Amino acid sequence: MAGISAGSAGLPASARNPYLIATVVGIAAFMEVLDISIANVALQHIAGSLSAGQEESTWVLTSYLVANGIVLPMSGWLSDLIGRRRFFIMSVGVFSVASFLCGIAPSLELLICARVLQGFGGAGLQPVSQAILSDAFPPEKRGMAFGIYGMAVVAAPAIGPTLGGWITENYSWHWIFLINVPIGMLLIALARVFVSDPPELVEARKTRMARGFKIDYLGLALITLGLGALQIVLDKGQQEDWFDSGFIQLWALFAAIGIVGAVFWELRQKDPIVNLRLLRQRNFGIANGLMFLLGFVLLSTTLLLPQLTQSLLGYNALLAGLVLTPGGMILLVLMPLMGRLVSVIDARLLIGIGCMIVGSSMLYMGTLSLDVDFNTLVWARMFQTAGLAFLFIPINTLAYVGISPDQSGSASALINLMRNVGGSFGISLTTTLLARGAQAHQVELVDRVTPLDPVYQATMDGLQAATGSEQAAHGAIYQMVVQQATMLSFVDVFHVLAIIIFACLLSVFALRKGGAPPPGAH
Repeated sequence: MAGISAGSAGLPASARNPYLIATVVGIAAFMEVLDISIANVALQHIAGSLSAGQEESTWVLTSYLVANGIVLPMSGWLSDLIGRRRFFIMSVGVFSVASFLCGIAPSLELLICARVLQGFGGAGLQPVSQAILSDAFPPEKRGMAFGIYGMAVVAAPAIGPTLGGWITENYSWHWIFLINVPIGMLLIALARVFVSDPPELVEARKTRMARGFKIDYLGLALITLGLGALQIVLDKGQQEDWFDSGFIQLWALFAAIGIVGAVFWELRQKDPIVNLRLLRQRNFGIANGLMFLLGFVLLSTTLLLPQLTQSLLGYNALLAGLVLTPGGMILLVLMPLMGRLVSVIDARLLIGIGCMIVGSSMLYMGTLSLDVDFNTLVWARMFQTAGLAFLFIPINTLAYVGISPDQSGSASALINLMRNVGGSFGISLTTTLLARGAQAHQVELVDRVTPLDPVYQATMDGLQAATGSEQAAHGAIYQMVVQQATMLSFVDVFHVLAIIIFACLLSVFALRKGGAPPPGAH
């Protein structure tokens, strides 16, 4: 598998540069991951433009994540069925067409429908991109391939808010979708020339087609129900007050039925859509758990920092995004370095170092206050992302120890699913902790705001003199209480994330040592 067969592509294998292939699939993965975060900062503009309420407009995000979560675990099975090259081109094509429909959508309903189609197209880009990379690079260089891929999928959430804010402020929200169309067309043209399936996978697909195949319709239905319902619960839970809502109770029931049913059913199938048996292998199972937590921390902090800067420090969307951008640049620098280090240093040691750095950065963020300046926030984010660079590539490397080449497509789908679901859990949990923590801290602080306190009385007198109104002075003090309570809640959430990351250190000792991924692993 060190080379790539000519297949139906336009160039012979010897003429293909694997780094050019890596660039093609890396841009595709970057484009898809970017779209998960880039729409967040434009949500208010979308709601206003389409005459929709803020609550209704969140379905623009939810619809994409639901569709993405449904197709992602099946992507390995689909790419094996129709071929990686063909599946990659089809996914980019669907994603590009859907992006165009999103950009011209005249109503919220049509935009949501287009986002569902976009989620279906984008779901397969991450795992199939990894698979194509593993085909293009020989085993001893796959650490570098991971580095290139990691630059795309880990840096994209950091760059997304800044890019989305800049496009929205200078042009319009329509262009955050329309910009994907020319990029998608270019990627399709390049993929048709430079990407092809390895000979052994082509033969395996011909053999499968010759003996016939059956589609596991029940497994497909259960996975669709379970993961789609789970994403709705996670995305709408806090908004609907969780299990006090009949809406959330119903979808949680659907999620439980679908997920539990899919696990029992798929484990009994000879040719499952999602090969859950892979999780029985120690390294792969533990690595999936670590990747879940990586997504949890990466996406939750990508949400928390812009929210903190905009809601408490008065930053606009562009300035809030700029807090994250230098961290993304750090990842772009460190990922290739990690790709080289993982072949000469025990990957378990690198994971341990990464956990220590990220955990320490969370503790540092837990010391922030309302007086924090822009530079401090930037350095805190850079500190955190430096640790994330030590996690992504080593986790992927150790995940495929013992995974055979014919199982790599299913393995890639599972580990990408875990990262995405981890991100959804992270956003949901941190949003809930933030809202409820702010309420709890506000109650505590209000108890201390009393006319008997000399500090309160002095503050009240000063504000009343400045505003000329007792009511305005009371309002200003209440606003101070709300801001301090919210800041304390942010601090609590950062501490929770630190505990989660430090707990990951325990799992590192259970991993088996491994160097570069085996042939076919990605």
